[in-house]
Amino acid sequence: MIIRILQKKIEEEIFKGKIVIIYGARQVGKTTLVKQILEKYGKDGAYFNCEVLSVQEALSGPEPKRIKDFLGDSKLIVLDEAQRIANIGLILKVLIDEYPGLQIIATGSSSFDLANKINEPLTGRATIFKLFPFSLEEIKGGSGLIRVEESLDRILRFGSYPEIFISGEERARERLEQMVSNYLFKDVLIFEGVKKSGVIVKLLQSLALQIGHEVSYSELAGKLGINRITVEKYIDILEQCFIVFRLNSFSRNLRNELSKSVKVYFFDLGIRNALINNFNPLESRSDAGQIWENFCIAERLKHNHYRGVYSNMYFWRTYSQKEIDYIEERDGKLFAYEFKLAGEKEKKPATFLEAYKNSEFETVSRKNYSGFLIQQ
Repeated sequence: MIIRILQKKIEEEIFKGKIVIIYGARQVGKTTLVKQILEKYGKDGAYFNCEVLSVQEALSGPEPKRIKDFLGDSKLIVLDEAQRIANIGLILKVLIDEYPGLQIIATGSSSFDLANKINEPLTGRATIFKLFPFSLEEIKGGSGLIRVEESLDRILRFGSYPEIFISGEERARERLEQMVSNYLFKDVLIFEGVKKSGVIVKLLQSLALQIGHEVSYSELAGKLGINRITVEKYIDILEQCFIVFRLNSFSRNLRNELSKSVKVYFFDLGIRNALINNFNPLESRSDAGQIWENFCIAERLKHNHYRGVYSNMYFWRTYSQKEIDYIEERDGKLFAYEFKLAGEKEKKPATFLEAYKNSEFETVSRKNYSGFLIQQ
């Protein structure tokens, strides 16, 4: 069994007077995680699937006694896929105010929807976590780096969603194809104005082919036959549903720095590869470099989130084509990284280092990635 890093962190926050919110994409392991936590509480814990109609009806109004009667006498309550409940933020607020000894854990597949419903009612009353596909550190577990090394090629092809990770190649390919066909977009399509799954899939396929490159909203709009504002709206929704994430360009000192560009990456490479129907090994692919770049940035995002490392994330490029794949700004200092799968020697970016004194640069390759992506 792979132990999730968040489990201990969540358990440390239980019964401290706040509701615990867990965001994450579908199939990322939220239900398994909360049920493992519940196991320790026996009869004092209860699980409710908010996608079940009877649960939705029982929690449909902010009447604390009626809701509490339905939830029963358990001290720890899990509301799974809580975004399915209308006015969930108000309902949670009423429960925590009326029953301060009750601990509620609410999960949501879409931070876009759930956050909009809880932010105002639960100001100061919630502790929020994000759960991603398996991280390298979780895969490492107590087995050491050898387990990561043995799994790395597979992760680069099929990603690290829990069910996919433990499946054989044929089953992994089959499940990924099912996910990108409909299941993964279930939350995306419920939003107002997002009515055609075909447009979403075409948009994601276009983004999948552009990882590592700057994205033009106008160009995408032309390809898809929709307007630029709609493209931005759809990407924002996809980001809030934990399918993709964006990096903005870094610009402070130099006149010729790109200041308004954006790159889009995927939280999981299995989803990305399924969208373009290419699960071939990296040695036979023309996009191996882009895959490695996406992998390193996505894993770094997980690493920083789970370890409480707060940083701003960017890429850097000038109009004269000088560029850096990834930049972190933390504690007032810049850390620049280039990602090279084969580990070829990379010259230090003299222009950047000269413009931004006290910054650091490192090349991350197959030979040294563990120090960058796994807690030592």
